[in-house]
Amino acid sequence: MKSTLKFFSFLFTLTLLISCGGGGGDDSSGGGGGGGGGTPTPPGKATLTAPANNKTCETGTSVSDTQSEVTFTWSASANTNSYDLKITNLNTSTITNKTGITTVTTKVTLDKGVPYSWNITSKSTSSTTTTASDTWKFYLAGPGITNYAPFPADLKSPKSGSTATRDGDGKVTFTWDGSDPDTGDTLQYTLYVDKTDGKQTPPSAQTNLTAKTLAVALDAATTYYWRVKTSDGTHSSYSIVYSFKTD
Repeated sequence: MKSTLKFFSFLFTLTLLISCGGGGGDDSSGGGGGGGGGTPTPPGKATLTAPANNKTCETGTSVSDTQSEVTFTWSASANTNSYDLKITNLNTSTITNKTGITTVTTKVTLDKGVPYSWNITSKSTSSTTTTASDTWKFYLAGPGITNYAPFPADLKSPKSGSTATRDGDGKVTFTWDGSDPDTGDTLQYTLYVDKTDGKQTPPSAQTNLTAKTLAVALDAATTYYWRVKTSDGTHSSYSIVYSFKTD
């Protein structure tokens, strides 16, 4: 009888030891898996410095009769390892990119007598998110220019590639933004909308507009092209062409 009691006592003690040992192993494993890093911080937004927004007489450094070297500067953004500079020729929509910039200034040679827009994209090696700055415009001075053409209009709506919803009267509302580098110029707009290329002669109701919006009756389920001409009484400029579909 005593032998039997000793045997069961031994089994009970052994079971407790195994249970305690197993529990400790589980706790240790769980603690090791609980570690992990936080979400990477995305880069901040750069603040543009020069060329100044809407500057009419950015001269840069002349390198030939037709080109000047322009210095671009901006303020450093937080959590940023490098910057990409994007420059757009507003007459032709040609884009010049300069990537992997590790300082807050760089120089680019551009054609004279042309309007440009530019912006900076901040990048970080610890994040896949990028952050774009505001977009500024300027005119690179050309020989003998005393009055500049308006900046090409920025088309707002309908967006290119979008499907536009017609209202109860079958109309789509077009909106855009326009500006002129010359102080005191009064701007007028012509809205081109057609099914061909956005360059067909518009009706008189779409010309000499002072507002930056107009509703136009359009056919359903049709692809259209549109652009805007901006005039200051002396010079004119044309926006790029957008295409969209109606519902």
